[in-house]
Amino acid sequence: MKLALSILETIQEGGRCPKSPYSSNKISVIGALRSFSTGLIFCLSIVVGSATAHAQERPDSFADLAERLLPSVVNISTATLVEGGGGFDLPQFPEGSPFEEFFKEFNERPGAQRAQSLGSGFITDASGIVITNNHVIENADEITVILSDETELKAEIIGRDPKTDIAVLRIEPGDKELSAVSFGDSDSLRVGDWVMAIGNPFGLGGTVTAGIVSARGRDIGSGPYDDFIQTDASINRGNSGGPLFDLEGNVIGINTAIFSQSGGSVGIGFAIASNLADDTVDQLVEFGRTRRGWLGVFIQEITEDIADSLGLEEAAGALVSAVTPGGPAGDAGLEPGDTIIAFDGKMINSVKDLPRIVAETAVDKQVSVDIVRSGKKLSVDVVLGELEQAEQSGVLTDNKPSDEPTAIGSLGIALANISDEIIEKYNLDEEETGVIITEVLEGSPASNMNIQEGNIIRRIGQRKVDTVETVLSEVERLRDADRSGVLMLIESQGRNRFVQLPFVDR
Repeated sequence: MKLALSILETIQEGGRCPKSPYSSNKISVIGALRSFSTGLIFCLSIVVGSATAHAQERPDSFADLAERLLPSVVNISTATLVEGGGGFDLPQFPEGSPFEEFFKEFNERPGAQRAQSLGSGFITDASGIVITNNHVIENADEITVILSDETELKAEIIGRDPKTDIAVLRIEPGDKELSAVSFGDSDSLRVGDWVMAIGNPFGLGGTVTAGIVSARGRDIGSGPYDDFIQTDASINRGNSGGPLFDLEGNVIGINTAIFSQSGGSVGIGFAIASNLADDTVDQLVEFGRTRRGWLGVFIQEITEDIADSLGLEEAAGALVSAVTPGGPAGDAGLEPGDTIIAFDGKMINSVKDLPRIVAETAVDKQVSVDIVRSGKKLSVDVVLGELEQAEQSGVLTDNKPSDEPTAIGSLGIALANISDEIIEKYNLDEEETGVIITEVLEGSPASNMNIQEGNIIRRIGQRKVDTVETVLSEVERLRDADRSGVLMLIESQGRNRFVQLPFVDR
């Protein structure tokens, strides 16, 4: 029974996954972040470290590096008072096991319970600044930082950011001299570089592991700014929030998640890239919150079909499907149908590049945005706003485009000009403009793409349309130009999206 209680107190369903009230980073029994292929992405409560070396051979030993860095890595213990005795998913034990009955009984106990969990972190300022994952300390009533010499210090939260899963803590070291580490340049990493992790897997603090960088720029679907380093250094539960080091002793990642079918390490771990983390940490320290740049556009991926319709040389960049009224992009003259190919001198190779680059750019900074409009390259100067203010004001919930994927479909639709009768029939605004879709052929690709009766066509390609005649004229022009189909900007229930419909007879 004593052993069972010990295990129960150390269960962790951590990470950005929902955090179980009965959890610990010491021994992971339950919890997964999300399905990933045939395995699971698990949130960690331990650090996965790896050392990076450019064109260097594997060192004879990591001992000197580990000895220097161990004092900078900390264990983080949190306590949460949870009302009610249960409500969590039971771990799987063999039928008839004494653990099975115990966990079931404990889960049904009434009254408040005190749940504890463990994670990892590291010191970045000798005055007492500690970095960890947001999911390690989220909803915690008490946070304790445990130094490498077992000294325990109470911590307070300076700031946290769920979007990147980063939190900044402060401790008062008193007469204790702290050892700090610094962030390195994750952009300089190469696949195959050596890395080293130090953390608190399964509560075994001060654990050192080593491996290589397996991949860079991984997007595991955990947030809008995913930029993960993949490593085969052993990472397990309890490593969450711990540092991933290069061979110079710089923090080049914050260990956050693993891919696993069992919850244990299988050599696929993920760390938040230091260049993303460093900027977020600076904002949290200075402002207590993030202050990200905001452009004020909704964007979507450019497929080969869309690139062909827009006359682009390649399927690269970010296609603007909507512009927030009164936002920075709108004030600067950006329009739906523009293709953003560079931002502040940085190339936009894919749609996922733009949100991260914009977010890392200072608020109120004037930047140059390179676009392609109607086959011509233009440069537009934009003064960025603040994303957090835009979110709080609610402007981002208006006119947001659908996230439906762009797919191939036919022109199996019937159109009508907007008249008083149409306005009344479809309950439109009196000032509504565009061309309305009055019928969608059942079973057509248009139907499969969720184009519906009552949707409004705003643009054909990059040309604004107000009448059926304009639509027909533009469609005919595209056919004569031997285009494969028609790119339309469709509005549905206040949301805009581009769709590519091929010609029926091609």
